[in-house]
This record gives sequence, C-alpha cells and structure tokens, in this order.
Amino acid sequence: MDSSFMYVKEKHMSDEKLVVCMGKGSQKDAAEALARRVHAPLSDQPGKNLTLLIDGSGISLNGYGLSYRGDFETMLHRITDGRLQHEMLVRAAKTKEPNPTAIDATAGMGEDSLLLAACGYEVTLYEQNPVIAALLKDSIRRAKKHPILGEIVNRMHLVEGNSIEGMAQRMEVPDLIYLDPMFPARQKSGLINKKLQLIQKLEHPCLQEELLLKTAMDLHPKKIIIKRPLKGKNLAGKTPGYTIKGKAIRYDCFV
Repeated sequence: MDSSFMYVKEKHMSDEKLVVCMGKGSQKDAAEALARRVHAPLSDQPGKNLTLLIDGSGISLNGYGLSYRGDFETMLHRITDGRLQHEMLVRAAKTKEPNPTAIDATAGMGEDSLLLAACGYEVTLYEQNPVIAALLKDSIRRAKKHPILGEIVNRMHLVEGNSIEGMAQRMEVPDLIYLDPMFPARQKSGLINKKLQLIQKLEHPCLQEELLLKTAMDLHPKKIIIKRPLKGKNLAGKTPGYTIKGKAIRYDCFV
C-alpha cells in the first residue's frame, strides 16, 4: 500500500509540527542529521502532533495515539514457501528478461518494491517526502541484516526525490515502471490503517496523474503497471491493455 506521492509545493515539515526526538540508545549526531534531513527541530520531548523517534532500534513515526515503524519482516510470509508467485503484482510483472530492471515511481514504504525485488527485479525506488524516505531507508537498513531479506533488499535502490523529474532525466530504459498513487484505505488491517493515518498527515494523493503517466510512457519501458482501487477510475483516464483484478484492488497493465 504505497503512498508516496505529492507533486505540489511541499509543506515545510514544521507546518505539520513535526519534531525529531531522541530515544534510548540513539546517537546525538545521527539524530541531528535526521532532523536536518526532514527539516524539523530536534527535541528531547515528543511533539504535540507528529514525532519522528530515533532510538537504538531505528526510526518510527508517532502521533495521534499511533506509532508506525517499517518492517519488511512482516512480509516474509508473502515471499517464502512458494507464495511469492501467487502475488498479483508478481503475476502482472512476470518477465522472461534476464536481470530485469524496474522503477517504483511511488515507493512509499517499499512493500511493493520488495515484491518486485523478490522476483528478481533490480528496483529503483523514488520517494519525495523526506520523512517517509527516512523511514524507508531505515527499513532497508534493518532488512539487510536478515538472512532471507538481505539478498532481496540489496536489489532495492532508494532515491530521495521527485520521480517525475527523475524519470525525465533518466537515460536507461527500465523493463518495468510501477505506479501506485496514494488512494484511500481499502483494507481492514489495523496495521495498514495505522500506517495510512500517519502517512496521510505528511502528504496527499497524486495531483498530477497525467504528467506522472506521460513521463513514465515517455521512457518507453516494456511494461507499466498501475495499482488502483478495484472500482476506481483509470489513472489519467487512460485505458490499460489488460487488468489483473483482486478483491479490493486491481493492476492496470500497459505493454
């Protein structure tokens, strides 16, 4: 459930009253670097609204009675014991290309990128929001130490920045471009709702759908896959070549 898109003038993080707070086991220099990165003050107390907590375990986003820390280990059951090939995204992304490459232009917390990397793609992830990028980078760092996840996340390369600008400047043509502009919660999982509630405090659904899709198409990848709500409108009004449908979402595919 990736939610990484806002191509409007970004609010300064202090507008959301975000603070960076040091927890047990954190290092002051790391906390100061994080505060500079997300443009927020460093505080010894949690903020009134959103707090980015850095401690010995990593980085978490807290506020409004909720707490969220990215953790790819929660996805192990989806990529092991033969279950990976049953994932709708993996079915949509299936390729015979050796060493395939992909762009996840709307990375969010990287769950879908992990699925692509698990099935062999070398994935470039774009995430514009510095807070989400910090959470994602921390998730990847921790996953690299895992005996199963380590090899997979080594194929995930995070770029903190605007994917429309990044794709427009890119020279190499990827095999796949994946788009998941944020849309309202569509599952009942408490964890997913918790994540969305906090992430939505930081950014909002894509406001430049046409430019996003046009930029992706201008790169001429072999395939573009777009995640949409099952009954949602086509992105930018474009009709896909074919669609893979699930109970709550669908994947629109352009070849």
